[in-house]
Amino acid sequence: MNRELDAGDMVEIGRQATWSVSSAKAGHGIELLRDNDLDTYWQSDGPAPHVVNMQFEKKTSIRQVSFFRDKQDESYTPLKVSLRGGTNHHDLKELFNLDVEEATGWVNINLAEISGSGRPPRVFLLQLAILSNHHGGRDTHIRQLKLFSTRESLMSLDEELPFTAQECLQFSNIR
Repeated sequence: MNRELDAGDMVEIGRQATWSVSSAKAGHGIELLRDNDLDTYWQSDGPAPHVVNMQFEKKTSIRQVSFFRDKQDESYTPLKVSLRGGTNHHDLKELFNLDVEEATGWVNINLAEISGSGRPPRVFLLQLAILSNHHGGRDTHIRQLKLFSTRESLMSLDEELPFTAQECLQFSNIR
């Protein structure tokens, strides 16, 4: 059982997103997806599909999506998962779909490899949809959800577009 997540050369960017879910059972809300505790979990409460929406203020490169599932959750363990991306809820396109084995550990979806171009997709909205669970379960558990981008895509504006004109340089420092 692999409880450790290897981020390699990537950086976790989940804090840059505004998160929402389709439903949540009392005491098992969205905040538990991001609490870095593998013993807690978000639990949906309602009919499938169950979705987690991650919305960004600017178009953001998503290299990898990782979520932790635990087979002890039995019928709450996700089976069929769809990852969708776009600019808003009305133009989402499926980036990847996956049948998840019933096991404990991290599921890593590398979007740079899937795209075929070697570059991660850039989205305003990313949606993880749980379409069905193992053993025909109704609600789902996800213990953690992490979003990763490459370090290069997170360069500051100073690194990308240095000020060179005197008119701009006078405003580049705070007094």
